Amino acid sequence: MSNHARSKTAPPSPPTRACVRALSRFTFTLLAIEFLDELVDGSRQAAWPLIRRDLSLSYTDIGLLLTVPNFVGNFIEPPLALLGDTRHRRAIILVGGVCFALALLLVAHSSGFASLLAAFVLFYPASGAFVSLSQAALMDAAPARREQNMARWAFAGSLGILAGSLALNVAVAGGATWRAWFGVMSALALSLVLAARRFAFAANAPRPAPPPERADASHERTDKTAERDAADAPDAHRPGIRQGARDAWRAVRRGAVLRWLVLLEFSDLMLDGFHAFLALYFVDVVGASDREAGVAIAVWTSVGLCGDLLLIPLLERVRGLSYLRWSALATLVLFPAFLLAPNLYVKLLLLGLVGITNAGWYSILKAQLYASMPERSGAALALNNLSGLFGGMIPLALGLVAERFGLDSMMWLLLAAPLMFLVAIPRKEKSLETC
Repeated sequence: MSNHARSKTAPPSPPTRACVRALSRFTFTLLAIEFLDELVDGSRQAAWPLIRRDLSLSYTDIGLLLTVPNFVGNFIEPPLALLGDTRHRRAIILVGGVCFALALLLVAHSSGFASLLAAFVLFYPASGAFVSLSQAALMDAAPARREQNMARWAFAGSLGILAGSLALNVAVAGGATWRAWFGVMSALALSLVLAARRFAFAANAPRPAPPPERADASHERTDKTAERDAADAPDAHRPGIRQGARDAWRAVRRGAVLRWLVLLEFSDLMLDGFHAFLALYFVDVVGASDREAGVAIAVWTSVGLCGDLLLIPLLERVRGLSYLRWSALATLVLFPAFLLAPNLYVKLLLLGLVGITNAGWYSILKAQLYASMPERSGAALALNNLSGLFGGMIPLALGLVAERFGLDSMMWLLLAAPLMFLVAIPRKEKSLETC
């Protein structure tokens, strides 16, 4: 057998295996960052009664604590996202991680409304820099597997939300305070920043493995060097922030990019929008007790977690956009059945089925947005943040409709999401590598 023939069947060289291991560690670190972000969110939601009592907050104070930092973050995050397409991505992520940890420490030591508001104002843009740009890095690390990686990202987030509420309850039951738990999460954030320092977080896809003739020389590279290079790429293709802003403006005028931005906002009707009014619907419309409404929330959360988990292997066999069309059709059948069902237990069963069918909407649509702007993931984030300013008005609009026409009537408006999917999702699908 010739040397050439042997080379075709030889196992991958050690540098190739080192690069694969490094990319796996890189992906795991990014998913851990998303898990921590949602762990914080789940803990905060569960801790509101404790925080309100300790700091003597009113409902208006809590509303301001949720609104003002989000508004500030939506203005600060787009420039940070555009900078994420430059050679400064790694620095922004690491500094954002440090600010993320500092904000949690400030929450733990807050003494009243003003200090807690200052901590949240720091936390929101810090999360955008640390977490959102980590998501962009995950999309750039394997462009051909954006949908699968976004599904993993969504599952890590769902797991974090569930773990956050459980962890806080366990900590309080064990005698700790909510302040101590936020201090622990601050330490976890710092540990993830230290883990992330090993990587380059380049704004382009990872470098390919070295050619065979240079493999011997590359043998001497350590795994630590491979980890840094696994997400690295030459700086020549990275635009400045002005060029990034121009590219984003040109991109939003293209039908493909605008389509995914609009669909992402519409999808939120059946995701966060529905979730926000779900407990109220069961109490005010169905006539359920507070405990039964809590069961409905638990059903919705748990099936969403299961759906995110099942989506990961499903996307290995089914095209994402095909799945979205079929899930939209299923939602158009199941959601009206849920609204019309006269029995509480039938409603809970149908609620679980609706939660399964709309799993993956966010992850697949977000992957398509990234794919429509290859090598401009930071610009994609910036546009998504800007569209979120308009999408953030959706809950207010739904509340006004519910106030005027009733919550039961408002719920039918949520069907606009699957209807828009059937109208706007293209039937001729391009591969994510060539979008």
